[in-house]
Amino acid sequence: MLNNPLQVRLEKLEPWQHITFMACLCERMYPNYAMFCDNTEFAEPRVYRDILDSVWEILTVKTAKVNFERQLEKLEALFPSADEYDIYLVYPAMDACQALSTMLHGLLDRDYLFDSVIKVSQQSVKTVADLEEAQGAEPITNENQKANEAVCEEWDVQWAIFRPLREATERDIELIKDLRAELRDELISNIGIEL
Repeated sequence: MLNNPLQVRLEKLEPWQHITFMACLCERMYPNYAMFCDNTEFAEPRVYRDILDSVWEILTVKTAKVNFERQLEKLEALFPSADEYDIYLVYPAMDACQALSTMLHGLLDRDYLFDSVIKVSQQSVKTVADLEEAQGAEPITNENQKANEAVCEEWDVQWAIFRPLREATERDIELIKDLRAELRDELISNIGIEL
């Protein structure tokens, strides 16, 4: 697992900040999943989008009620298998599902929330590092990761999401909506896939 000083700082955040951070990273992984589905007709990417939207909803709508066990059940059907597809995109798609699953588990068991944040952070970096290695880079480790531009960029984006969250003194609905809108407008994934 690749480490970054960010992980230590994430620990000090509140639960709503943890959830927002994870939702942002899942938002950045969504184009990977959508692109895989478009190329294989494996599943309807809209379902992933709907599950993720239900998380944004509990962050921004006070009265929102979401059954996250039901969302997890829906997600299980969305996981592709690398054994069944001979295209590289299956791996980033699996990572996107894994990140969303990790976040839902954190929502179901709040004791697990901080662990979930770290796992989703690492999952997103791993997607980037795996692609770099698949394209011929030497294995990326904690020692050499600073030499890899794509991995550094991924950490930079995670820091950019973290900073405004850290500065918020209370649950800031406008900030949450701004982060979501910014990531949706860009529609570029952590590995540079554009929708």
